[in-house]
Amino acid sequence: MTRTAVAVGRDALFKDIVRLMEQWQVSALPVLEGEGRVVGVVSEADLLPKEEFRDSDPDRHTQLRRMSDLAKAGALTAGDLMSAPAITVHAHSTLAQAARIMAQRKVKRLPVVDDQDMLEGVVSRADLLKVFLRPDKEIADEVRREIVDVLFPAPVEPVHIIVTEGVVTLTGTIREAALIPVTIRLVRGVEGVVDVDCHISPTGEG
Repeated sequence: MTRTAVAVGRDALFKDIVRLMEQWQVSALPVLEGEGRVVGVVSEADLLPKEEFRDSDPDRHTQLRRMSDLAKAGALTAGDLMSAPAITVHAHSTLAQAARIMAQRKVKRLPVVDDQDMLEGVVSRADLLKVFLRPDKEIADEVRREIVDVLFPAPVEPVHIIVTEGVVTLTGTIREAALIPVTIRLVRGVEGVVDVDCHISPTGEG
């Protein structure tokens, strides 16, 4: 998450919005009211109708089908341009949850808000990808501490963890076969894990 998030108020003018997007190299800006509550988001997609319909005279069918875009083509302020309510993510959400929202709602950036919808930052697709730069040793330590040591406090033999370029390889012998798929699912959920190669065997199996 980027905590230094540029945002605008409802009264921000069209050209000022474009100027801020260019200056900060962002494709969308949260729209705030009061002391920082997120009420909407204005994106490049919200701005483009002004150019698209600048010198056109849409027919009746287009007017009915694209009423919202035509309204935005004539809008001058962020309050009239923005998409509302804002698609946001809470500060305590995981990166996986943020990624899912982005994919489902087809957005590139999400305002991060607290429980009162006050802006805390912005998370982008680039922020989500940075997690895969996490060091292998750090991933291995978390897998050991949070998963392996909890699920297998007394394994038949030590469960070995090797992480190479984000791929987690697990080997060892355990007593409960039912825990193997659970382990794989939990390890996949660790931030920075690219894949899981599991060679854990239950007692009596090779």
